[in-house]
Amino acid sequence: MTGTGYPRAFLFAVLAAASLSLAACGEAKYQERTSPNEINPLDPNRATVFGPGGVDNLFGTKRSGADSGSGIGVNSFLWRASLDTVSFMPINSADAFGGVIITDWYIFPDSPGERFKLNVYILGRALRADGVRVSAFRQTRESDGTWRDAGVEKQVNAKIEDSILTRARQLRQETLANQSK
Repeated sequence: MTGTGYPRAFLFAVLAAASLSLAACGEAKYQERTSPNEINPLDPNRATVFGPGGVDNLFGTKRSGADSGSGIGVNSFLWRASLDTVSFMPINSADAFGGVIITDWYIFPDSPGERFKLNVYILGRALRADGVRVSAFRQTRESDGTWRDAGVEKQVNAKIEDSILTRARQLRQETLANQSK
């Protein structure tokens, strides 16, 4: 027994398992196929349990061309427009692959008795009117200094979504104009 209450053999086994796990985390390197019998795991046409193309093709989500890169997981115009639109607020969390932006509470200088927070969700890779959703939250300050949840009109969410979509269209037009030069 050790001072921790666990037998030495148990601690040794845990340490050995942790060491092996860390060693397995090293970067895997694959060689090109040298004979027809060897399988190259990087070959997109290899046979898999999920059929040709692997899991990418399982749900009809096979990407090709510009969409096949390792860029962000959502529409880049909506993503950039969302960040531009909420840039005046402190950002608490931003996940470009999941398409989620969560702001921290923000108090407008002209109304110190209320604060706002936004959650922005980008719903796909297409630039569409229904491709972005906003959830706004509002709190008001009580006389004792505590914050109490208050309602937000549905129009607020829609107006922010419209602002994001307008900015996304502007960004797309700017990009197309720059590409045609």
